[in-house]
Amino acid sequence: MSYFVTGATGFIGRYLVGNLLKRKGTIYVLVRKDSQKKFDALARKLGWDPKRVIAVHGDMTAAKCGVAAAQLKLLTGKIKHFFHLAAIYDLTASAESQRKANVDGTQNALDLAAAIGAGCFHHTSSIAAAGLYPGIFREDMFDEAEGLDDPYLRTKHDSEGLVRREKRVKWRIYRPGMVVGHSQTGEIDKIDGPYYFFTLLKKMREMLPPWMPMLGIEGGRINVVPVDFVADAMDHIAHKPKLDGHCFHLVDPEPMRVGEVLNTFARAGHAPEMTMRLDARMFAFVPSGIRGAVGSLPPVKRFVGMLLRDFKIPKEVLKFITYPTRFDNRETERALKGSGIAVPRLETYAWRLWDYWERHLDPDLFIDRSLKGRVKGKVVVITGGSSGIGLSSAQRVAEAGATTIIVARGEEELFKARDEMKAKGGKVFAYTADLADMADCDRLVAMILKEHGHVDILVNNAGRSIRRSIELSYDRFHDFERTMQLNYFGCLRLIMGFMPTMVQRRKGHIINISSIGVLANSPRFSAYVASKAALDAFSRCAQGELSGKGISFTTINMPLVRTPMIAPTKMYESVPTLSTDEAADLVVKGIIEKPSRIATRLGIFSALLNAVAPKAYEVIMNTAFELFPDSAAAKGDRKALKEEQPSQEQIAFAALMRGVHW
Repeated sequence: MSYFVTGATGFIGRYLVGNLLKRKGTIYVLVRKDSQKKFDALARKLGWDPKRVIAVHGDMTAAKCGVAAAQLKLLTGKIKHFFHLAAIYDLTASAESQRKANVDGTQNALDLAAAIGAGCFHHTSSIAAAGLYPGIFREDMFDEAEGLDDPYLRTKHDSEGLVRREKRVKWRIYRPGMVVGHSQTGEIDKIDGPYYFFTLLKKMREMLPPWMPMLGIEGGRINVVPVDFVADAMDHIAHKPKLDGHCFHLVDPEPMRVGEVLNTFARAGHAPEMTMRLDARMFAFVPSGIRGAVGSLPPVKRFVGMLLRDFKIPKEVLKFITYPTRFDNRETERALKGSGIAVPRLETYAWRLWDYWERHLDPDLFIDRSLKGRVKGKVVVITGGSSGIGLSSAQRVAEAGATTIIVARGEEELFKARDEMKAKGGKVFAYTADLADMADCDRLVAMILKEHGHVDILVNNAGRSIRRSIELSYDRFHDFERTMQLNYFGCLRLIMGFMPTMVQRRKGHIINISSIGVLANSPRFSAYVASKAALDAFSRCAQGELSGKGISFTTINMPLVRTPMIAPTKMYESVPTLSTDEAADLVVKGIIEKPSRIATRLGIFSALLNAVAPKAYEVIMNTAFELFPDSAAAKGDRKALKEEQPSQEQIAFAALMRGVHW
């Protein structure tokens, strides 16, 4: 007994071949000539006997599958079972490619089977052949299929129709449900079906504890079957006599609803479950015209599109949430009776599917999270790059292969930093500029664009901090002017200067080094916090305008960092601070991940507390104001500056509110 198999290297095909090898006979498999090495590698991996599994070169898109005349002669009269599995099982594939593979490919396979006199043509169809039939679809039904507008549903229906009309060879048809991984190993070859929702479940797990009740969605019944059941059932039924001309639903006789399936995988992945599920059919009372009009609104389309992209869910999948079809499988149950072959309950093997996906197919596994992958060959401008956070960040970026441009006022310190990085192999350029001078900002932008063409990433790090109470600032209005000039207008001038080329190239990233003080509303920092808050507000507005043009903004609400900027306040020598390397880690995170904001938990908690209980937060801030007096530097008392030491109470409070400026 000999077999011929198309799609043998596919997911179902490889398991079917494994089952056929347990029987006697030679197995001929159709392989594209340019895929021979791939086939050989898979055969070695699966332990196929090369004397029994023989490759036949051909192409499903060619007449008689492109099998040469000599091979046709060799195969004629030898093949008792012809298994046709080659097809496109992908909702997102183009209509043309699906028709070429699924419909034309099936016709070519039928012609080949007839030419070699195959005993029986075993066609792997799909429950998709029923379309979106509302009700129970029996195994003897075909023409009753409805809702075949989708290319995948249409081509699976049409290809099965070719087999049903075939008169030259006997045939049997198998309609598997939604095929998932192996129930014993979890193995799967690609993301499909329920796997599309795994990224969403994983993000929920990362954000929320598993006991958190969630509001979710309910839908139709989704028929999920593991690949080993499908392969075992096909192998068994194919070898039973007197079943030619029959169709078999390889499905779960007790399918679960969409919400139940998602909750099963949520439990498997330790994500929160959807405690309350809204049935999507509840919205059927809304006229379809209104639903379509709302769904076509640009903001709605863009928001939905953004969510689907973030969660890696193709929009084509959404139509199956309200899947209306149930499948009768009495023919299959009769054929499998006594074999011990049955669909296992999803909850018994869902954890294996999740584990395999998370170890091998999770899209996050294939994201280049290295700094080198983000900046190599790109132009990165870092202001305040001669010392502190800017220097540490520039060193990391230069080591990663970026064209690193550092900017500062002091020429000696700036050029020393440049030369040290160049000595280590970095491609580093240094430009002096006073960023509080708008004309000098314009000169800097023009020079960088002239010599480097564009800027990929701008890190606005240069800044000025002033710690002084408002009562000591009555006659120092220039403190507010100077701080705003550098921290806001200087940064804004660079952003506006580099932005046109970023928009033209449709890519660019602005990273603004802000302060935790913006979230905590630190007393005595009114000038500094106001300037940083202005830059934060600009970034939020700009992101809304420019995100659609490929421009990203990241605000880093930096906690207290030990830099020369905080040196005049001696108290900071005794309170918890970040090192410049730790601060540079946050900048690197911003470059790699491109989040809208990076902030500490304490900073976010402070902003949240101020939002929900502003009076209580006011008491806390006033307590801190009274506990931490103006420094000797703020008072201009040079003599007291040398003797200034923090109290134990101040150190304890600063440790409690780690990273906040006081």
